[in-house]
Amino acid sequence: MKPLAKLIPVLLNNDSSSEIPSIEEFNAWVEAVIECHGHFIQISIQIVDENTSQELNKTYRNKDKPTNVLSFALDLPEVVEEDLIGDLAICAEIVKQEAIAQNKPENHHWAHMTIHGTLHLLGFDHIDDKDAEIMEVLEIKLLKQLNIANPYEYTSED
Repeated sequence: MKPLAKLIPVLLNNDSSSEIPSIEEFNAWVEAVIECHGHFIQISIQIVDENTSQELNKTYRNKDKPTNVLSFALDLPEVVEEDLIGDLAICAEIVKQEAIAQNKPENHHWAHMTIHGTLHLLGFDHIDDKDAEIMEVLEIKLLKQLNIANPYEYTSED
């Protein structure tokens, strides 16, 4: 594995007017996945507004509404050696709204969405119950290592 100290796992671009976590926090969250995964990876994270999220979600998933995170895997031939595995589009406004609705710290939800999206880029999904359970267990484990509570155990505000 390449030494992490010399490589930056996250390329970040903020197109939203919302406050977002620091690049160091995004790097720490992706580094947790790297340590579990076993090889260095790099991802590009684009922070988007609700309009852009909705447009991307409609274009690529046929869902005409904004969403928290979208993953776009880079599909290169195996002979091409590249650390960059894909892009995440994270909607700052949706992350904030969900954190409030789920009664959890916003930064914890940012960590969860970053890890969730990164796992998608590595091929994990939650289409069926078995795959969803595998992905959720891994998310819970990674977040616990970062001292973040299980994201699936929250109390929504009434």
